[in-house]
Amino acid sequence: MGCSFSGLNALYDSVNGGGDVWINENRFRIVRQLGEGGFAYVYLVKETPNDSAVAAGLSKKLKGSSHLSDDGTYAMKKVLIQNNEQLELVREEIRVSSLFNHPNLLPLLEHAIISVKPTQETSWNHEAYLLFPVHLDGTLLDNAKIMKAKKEFYSTSDVLQIFRQLCAGLKHMHSFDPPHAHNDVKPGNVLITHRKGQPPLAILMDFGSARPARKQIGSRSEALQLQEWASEHCSAPFRAPELWDCPSQADIDERTDIWSLGCTLYAIMYGVSPFEYALGESGGSLQLAIVNAQVKWPAGPKPPYPEALHQFVSWMLQPTASMRPRIDDIIIHVDKLVAKFSQ
Repeated sequence: MGCSFSGLNALYDSVNGGGDVWINENRFRIVRQLGEGGFAYVYLVKETPNDSAVAAGLSKKLKGSSHLSDDGTYAMKKVLIQNNEQLELVREEIRVSSLFNHPNLLPLLEHAIISVKPTQETSWNHEAYLLFPVHLDGTLLDNAKIMKAKKEFYSTSDVLQIFRQLCAGLKHMHSFDPPHAHNDVKPGNVLITHRKGQPPLAILMDFGSARPARKQIGSRSEALQLQEWASEHCSAPFRAPELWDCPSQADIDERTDIWSLGCTLYAIMYGVSPFEYALGESGGSLQLAIVNAQVKWPAGPKPPYPEALHQFVSWMLQPTASMRPRIDDIIIHVDKLVAKFSQ
């Protein structure tokens, strides 16, 4: 699926003030802002009736899809693009997002990129609009902050059920030809939807860093290039050791995600990465803690999480990538734990 370039198809007015946005033939009213980061803004939008006989709205495009909103509300990401490098990154995010179709991966429903004229107040020359299903319960990170304030923890069963869903989404990515790595698995990229009488629904999002996973490093310059890329695209507390200190001769593969997955399992339990303690220590080094896999286990809920969960995390956090399990091994093991600890 390619990007749409049309000043007519994505005309908008006063997005920040709550006007209307057109994404191709579909018109949306801005309801409110949900978040922002860098040059990206996320809004809650509601599809509005379209007078055009040509356009049938999203209902035609998504006919029969579970992603069609009952009340016409969606999440819209608006990206301000200042240069060709940023434009290529957004194009790649759209391309990669369009590859996947899995219930635990956030689908891209519609998109458009338009050209705009920079003004004295603005410095960007393109704007991208990406439309997604909306999940208003927030991310794992949002939920962790709320739960920490209330001194609450997920049950062992919910920890495993949330984690199992992330594994299913990653397996879909890792099973592609070529395999794709997400490269930024972390609580802030996991949407959580609470369901009465059921475990929370977990959906992995944000494919801006996703790339084909396997890369041969054959020189020091290539190793440094990878490290520089990782420092820009992979969140530090969840970044695999080989992306901090890459050897001059190395085979990088999708097991960078397995490291991040282990960190995320720890974070489902305790609310933070297993290495963030290093940021608060005098003379502490996050990189050293990660490269040496120096995990510290906090006091958990009472009764505490079973030791089997701690061992599971440690199994994924092998500093040497070739010693780490692959996603199929992880799923076999988590299914055994689910059967053992779920009520």
